[in-house]
Amino acid sequence: MTPEARSETGGPAAGPAVDPAAAVDTHCPYCALQCGMRLAPSPATAGGVEVVEREAFPVNRGALCGKGRTAPEVLARGLRLTQPLVRDPGSGALVPTDWETALDRVAAGLSGVRERHGADAVGVFGGGGLTNEKAYALGKFTRLVLGSSQIDYNGRFCMSSAAAAGNRAFGVDRGLPFPLADIPRTGCVILVGSNLADTMPPALRYFTELRENGGTLVVIDPRRTRTAEQADLHLAPRPGTDLALALGMLHLVVAEGRVDEAFVAERTSGWEEARAAAMAHWPELVERVTGVPVPRLREAVRMFCAPEAAMVLTARGPEQHSKGTDTVGAWINLCLATGRAGRPLSGYGCLTGQGNGQGGREHGQKADQLPGYRMLADQAAREHVAGVWGVDPDTLPGPGRSAYELLDALGRDTPDGVRALLLMASNPVVSAPRAAHVEERMRALDFLAVCDVVLSESARLADVVLPVTQWAEETGTMTNLEGRVILRQRAVAPPPGCRSDLEVLNALAARLGWEKGFRTDPAEVFDELRRASAGGKADYSGITYRRIAEEDGVFWPCPERAEGPPHPGTPRLFLDRFATPDGRARFAPVLHRPAAEEPDGEYPLLLTTGRVLAQYQSGAQTRRVARQNAAAPGPFVQLHPRLADRLGVTEGERLAVVSRRGRAVAPARISADIRPDTVFMPFHWPGEGRANSLTNPALDPTSRMPEFKVCAVRVERADEA
Repeated sequence: MTPEARSETGGPAAGPAVDPAAAVDTHCPYCALQCGMRLAPSPATAGGVEVVEREAFPVNRGALCGKGRTAPEVLARGLRLTQPLVRDPGSGALVPTDWETALDRVAAGLSGVRERHGADAVGVFGGGGLTNEKAYALGKFTRLVLGSSQIDYNGRFCMSSAAAAGNRAFGVDRGLPFPLADIPRTGCVILVGSNLADTMPPALRYFTELRENGGTLVVIDPRRTRTAEQADLHLAPRPGTDLALALGMLHLVVAEGRVDEAFVAERTSGWEEARAAAMAHWPELVERVTGVPVPRLREAVRMFCAPEAAMVLTARGPEQHSKGTDTVGAWINLCLATGRAGRPLSGYGCLTGQGNGQGGREHGQKADQLPGYRMLADQAAREHVAGVWGVDPDTLPGPGRSAYELLDALGRDTPDGVRALLLMASNPVVSAPRAAHVEERMRALDFLAVCDVVLSESARLADVVLPVTQWAEETGTMTNLEGRVILRQRAVAPPPGCRSDLEVLNALAARLGWEKGFRTDPAEVFDELRRASAGGKADYSGITYRRIAEEDGVFWPCPERAEGPPHPGTPRLFLDRFATPDGRARFAPVLHRPAAEEPDGEYPLLLTTGRVLAQYQSGAQTRRVARQNAAAPGPFVQLHPRLADRLGVTEGERLAVVSRRGRAVAPARISADIRPDTVFMPFHWPGEGRANSLTNPALDPTSRMPEFKVCAVRVERADEA
């Protein structure tokens, strides 16, 4: 392993000594760890600041991955937008303009479509990287100013299946119901579908410490990833069969007498139905479905049940499926049946992906939710939020379309089509399933406005592009995967041509008839968010900027107290009761079913997608950083040597991967670390290697999560295709 690889798994951030008084405490702009860092002035660097260690922050304790260390490079003017752009009607090109002209064009585009086609013909698509303040303001803007129900965000593609299953089982969902610091102290962790050594490297130290403390790690992944190499046991199921695997393990728990009968009786409901469903998945059947041998299945059960405490953690691997909610539900069932939930150092948790995937939906970007994790269909919730906003609750629109359904409705010349879109902090041309189709729909819009830091592939399609400030240039809160609300602080002034998203929404609201109600000071917006969330599941009312800074973040729920000491926040949920009406966790009686698309004679292989160490999400920012791009310059197709031999393919040869939706071309990467019936592609790149041109938009009926993680494909040599 190279020194660089070692540092990526949690080594300290590099950088010279600086004056502590000149450095600003803040957080990484990327994943849901929200690692603490300090930014020190550095006139010699293109971004004006450099990253130094912030050892005291408990999540990463000074460690940063390469993406975090190089994040300031995107602040450089040469890499980012610094002036509004508008589409020239004559040439069709995007040309620079001034802010007033650009804002007038956006207001006219949105209002014109609304007047011609109705409020729901105007849509808004947000992002999991927006601060809580911006997510809150965007949801409020959509529902009040535009009067539209058509808002969702790319976080729907992140942890919506885990959220749906968590709500169903526990009455509330929070990525992790316990701090990361609990992981090294438990006895066993089953990690399902996460390659965190690449996706959030500083978190790997928690699992290393788990094993150093005598605990065990079971990794479930169809590929032998860098994370799987750290495991005591690696199970490599066929993609799309995690549900069968979880049910087979629960079958063995019952058959081997490992059920915690007292816990089940005292703290759960629905066990008999869930038990009956699991007993239909006997080990030999599960082996045939998943490809995991029965002895290894039994070993996983033994390792999970042997210690007093254990955890199951899932990520996108089992969640991004048309049955993702049921799959997560089956893993939760395993925790409940063995008493590994609602107790110290035990439980089910989701490793959230995006920086604010959690807070982004808690406060209003998701189609069916209002601030505080309130549901739009709940009249009492509508009344509370409407009271904070000073409007009649009956004027609030109802729930709208989910993310992919919203994107699929773009440009439709139908009564319920979405003809105009405001896109903020997202790049669906690369990140959405069936991406080529989504690009077609975006091109068919009457009007598209994009707020972004860089000219992404989606922004290139816009009628107006607004250059906005980014993480180090503004203050705001984020909610990390633990439910810890943290504070990003402004460390550098933005270029003169950039404005904050809050300023954009304020200016658009004023042009559309709302002179008041949309503040530009993030602290004032957060105070309003606190009031709107008060009494909700995600209650932030007792959290303040000052508390966050003094306490290294505050865990929600944290209600405000009228008297006495402040509420301490809630690092650990469910220790006394679950958040259901009767306080009991609910089992889910689920059965395995195939993926929405299975291999056949024309498409005999399975494709699964994911990320690589040096890039992040659609790559819109990391692909512009020289060091990150050098480490991962483009897409590839990982395939097993037996499949390569059958195709007559050599290392580096261009391959075409073809599905029913599209074709992607990338060089071969031959490796025994993947199943022979499966190929893998990372999804960070546009162009001919765009992996999401292949993926299946089949939706989970509950979470509306698309089936990113498995589809049927064939692989051909590109020069013969």
